[in-house]
Amino acid sequence: LWCPKHIHSPSLEMLLRRLRAMEAQQDDKFASILDVVGKFGTFQRRLVALTFIPNILLAFFMFADIFMFTAQKPYCNTSWILAIDPNLSEAEQLNLTLPREPNGSFQTCLMYLPVAWDLDSIIQFGLNYTVSCQDGWIYPETKKRSLVNEFDLVCGKESNMEGVQTMFLAGLLIGSLIFGFVSDKLGRYPTILMSLLGLIIFGFGAAFVNTFHQYLFFRFVVSQALVCYAISSVCLATEWLVGQHRAHAIILEHCFFSMGVMFLTGLAYILPHWRLLFLVGGAPVFPLISYIWMLPESPRWLMLKGKLGAAKRVLCYAASVNEKTIPLSLLDKLQLPGKKVTKASVLDFYNNRHLRKVTLVMGCVWFTVGYSYFTMSLKLKDFGVNINLTQVVPGLMEVPARLCCIFLLELMGRKWSLILTLFQGSLMCLLILILPPELKSMMVLMIVLGEFSLAASASVFFIYTAELLPTVLRATGLGLVSLAWAAGAISSLVVIQQKLTFLPIFLCCISAFLALFLCSLLPETQDQPLSDTLEHYSLQMRNVAEELFTKEVVVDDGTDEVTKNTILNSMIQKSDMDILSNVSLQDASLQGRGEETDPLNN
Repeated sequence: LWCPKHIHSPSLEMLLRRLRAMEAQQDDKFASILDVVGKFGTFQRRLVALTFIPNILLAFFMFADIFMFTAQKPYCNTSWILAIDPNLSEAEQLNLTLPREPNGSFQTCLMYLPVAWDLDSIIQFGLNYTVSCQDGWIYPETKKRSLVNEFDLVCGKESNMEGVQTMFLAGLLIGSLIFGFVSDKLGRYPTILMSLLGLIIFGFGAAFVNTFHQYLFFRFVVSQALVCYAISSVCLATEWLVGQHRAHAIILEHCFFSMGVMFLTGLAYILPHWRLLFLVGGAPVFPLISYIWMLPESPRWLMLKGKLGAAKRVLCYAASVNEKTIPLSLLDKLQLPGKKVTKASVLDFYNNRHLRKVTLVMGCVWFTVGYSYFTMSLKLKDFGVNINLTQVVPGLMEVPARLCCIFLLELMGRKWSLILTLFQGSLMCLLILILPPELKSMMVLMIVLGEFSLAASASVFFIYTAELLPTVLRATGLGLVSLAWAAGAISSLVVIQQKLTFLPIFLCCISAFLALFLCSLLPETQDQPLSDTLEHYSLQMRNVAEELFTKEVVVDDGTDEVTKNTILNSMIQKSDMDILSNVSLQDASLQGRGEETDPLNN
């Protein structure tokens, strides 16, 4: 008897993975149709371009709050003294009506009690009784209009700034839970349109709010629109593209997100008013209304919902754009097992063991990324770095970080790329929390390198998670793990304010160690077909982790070289079978063209 040996050769593992992918794709009728439609033709390139454009605006609306609360130095409004002498200069007015600090500067939240004296008496005797500001504040040293001086968020109201962050993250939490489920129920196309509508009304509309509470509500809703688009667009790209094209599209989509951060920073530096920033930066969202006519639905989702006629129409349209023709015999095979609509619910994340495992592991990873990223951002503010630099430098670094993922994924696969980038990011976060604050230059360097690594892990995470989840619950699963990211961000806001200095370090280490350990338990998804139904998903999850080391290959001496030759011969045989199959499909297509048969009729 021959017993399979543990194989260590990287080249052999790659051959085994390719052979396994070829076998799996024989049963994936949808992947076969996509091969005929064109793996990355004009239609797919246009689809990818359409998903790029909104990501610039996503970054703009997501980080706009950073420039809404620029530091302001307020003084109490003491215009009451101008009724006594309207010719007083601003310096004279402040000198007569504001108390001073021990260092000689004016106090910001106190003023002298107004009196019914004449100006000579005020100058001679001076004012002695102080009260809090009664008629609002003035900002004589401010050059830009922000939310701070618009709604007087000073002198005890500064906590409203944290309130905006909390409200925004709460919107991400709720949006992740709701719109992931909605995307799986209604489809990718309508949820993307809903998200764009939310950006138009509540993103661009934030420029017209009259109160700070209205601003909070608008930011709460726009955060839900952001996570709605992020989830649905990744699902749409995942289900339309195959192989390396899928990874490249999602990575480039995230690069445009980083470019949106730089776009926001440049506008905020130029424009002097926060309302003008929303008007100019949010105006490009209106042309996205054209997506109603330009954006396609996912044919995988249509097929699982029993809308086979619509799925065939979309596929035929894509083939026509790519100047291809789908054989009728192949198109007729696009049927669900038993011709029944596939049903799934949120409860399957608890009932299905493999789905529960993937969700918990990826939730832990996303919590670590969210916690580490926000911790670094908060630490960077403590060093007094210019607010524009804190956005431009990470934005510039994130583009090459995400592009490096293209080569990393091809060399190492999804799982080990995620482990490597997550380890680097967590290590940088740990060093930032351990190093003394006196090493300012070293700390800033660690923060930049940490954000570089975490940006890469975020891109790998989306690709890996989307491929691990089945189509029928892909958006819901992405929404659930996005909850963990928001929870990590909120945890960083809470923990960083605690007096216990070891607490941020402890949470960073624990979450990173747990995430890295759990990631090693997941199977690799590179070159694997997407799972559509829960039945196929459970079967694939059981087999894919074991197949690499249990492949029964008959060898004489058990050497790697003989195993390679055996696998290569098997691959050549399968290639010949594919050629014969394609020839027969082409013959069937030629015969089908002679018949006036409508392939779209269900």
